[in-house]
Amino acid sequence: MGKVEIILIDLFNRKIDYMRISITDRCNLRCRYCMPDGIDLCSHDDILSFDEILMVCREAIKLGIVNFKITGGEPLVRKNCHELIRKIYDLDGVNEVTLTTNGVLLGQQLDRLVEAGVGSINISLDTLDREKYKQITGFDEIDKVFEAIEKSIEKGIRVKINSVLHDEDYSKDFISLVDFARRYPIDVRFIEMMPIGLGAESMLVSNEDLKKILMDTFENVTKDNKKHGNGPAEYYNIDGFKGAIGFISAIHGKFCDSCNRIRMTSTGDIKSCLCFDKKISLKDALREKNPNRVYDMLVNSILEKPEMHSFEDKNSITELKKMTQIGG
Repeated sequence: MGKVEIILIDLFNRKIDYMRISITDRCNLRCRYCMPDGIDLCSHDDILSFDEILMVCREAIKLGIVNFKITGGEPLVRKNCHELIRKIYDLDGVNEVTLTTNGVLLGQQLDRLVEAGVGSINISLDTLDREKYKQITGFDEIDKVFEAIEKSIEKGIRVKINSVLHDEDYSKDFISLVDFARRYPIDVRFIEMMPIGLGAESMLVSNEDLKKILMDTFENVTKDNKKHGNGPAEYYNIDGFKGAIGFISAIHGKFCDSCNRIRMTSTGDIKSCLCFDKKISLKDALREKNPNRVYDMLVNSILEKPEMHSFEDKNSITELKKMTQIGG
């Protein structure tokens, strides 16, 4: 069990207190910009065990990293995901463990996740249109997602919808997703597509354009300065709405100066920035059961975190992996 020993500040005066942990590169959907059919998957032997992930979390906590996000792929396709979350919460010093999911398996696993301590869940949903959902994901599963959202709200879970708009018909999807927050007490957030992996081949929708549509379409839109979690989203409230609207603008609203996170892939690679292919592999140290070496490598990953990404200059982007392989 490890309490916080130091609060590690990177070379650009940022406190790194948040880690996104991918527990699998597999997914039960085939979203065309993330994981289409035919993508290469890691062997099961290369994926970190839960015990190895817990070793990383123990050492991360000593550095002041106390907030963890469990991601994939789709994390709920990995057996006993809720058990991992419970065990992370059992570590001395943890503040919060949250989950990002596509929502398809969420309804049937929600009770166990709540018992494990999950209080906030991000659900990826790019459209409310059934036919378009099938086109994007390859499956007709949207009813399960809607049911999971309603069940999560009933359980008192903080729900955030993450939407990536990436085609010519984005304004229709945008307005319908915004209106979703009229009916439900949820945050609906629009994330600019990052030009890495298959995202580089997709249409890049600017959140500045979306904000203009928001202001032109809805009345009494006001800035919301309350903190909604660990991420960099900018939020707005609309009179009469139960939920809020958020924008995560990596391209047109560069927030690198406040970036507070590092990522770990399902195979134990630590990445401090999605833009670049630089990584530090913890796998050997974990297989050697060497926590001191893991600690030192986490320190190095934070101290080597770049000042900013360069997504605006495609020639300087060196990360070529798909988002499902990186951990999203």
